[in-house]
Amino acid sequence: MSGHHISTDKTLLGVAGALLVLTVLTVVVHYLHLPNPWSIIVAMAVAVAKASLVALFFMNLYWDERFNLMLFLASIAFLALLVGFTLLDTLFRPEVIPGF
Repeated sequence: MSGHHISTDKTLLGVAGALLVLTVLTVVVHYLHLPNPWSIIVAMAVAVAKASLVALFFMNLYWDERFNLMLFLASIAFLALLVGFTLLDTLFRPEVIPGF
């Protein structure tokens, strides 16, 4: 790539507005008291959308080389793998008998 990308004020303010709307949506979801599995699913979906906006536009991954985006996504995949293996270990342990 030749040179750095400079984001316009319109783009940055648009992303900031979207982040503000998603933050309000997070608060609204909290007060809706959705059933147990859906509240965390919606909250995580909103959090992933907000993190994606920050990574793409404020960290300039949208305009950067695709290799950097691939490295970022690979790091997220390895983090998910690490958390997944940890959950497999902790969720399926036998019940501990107290007193032993």
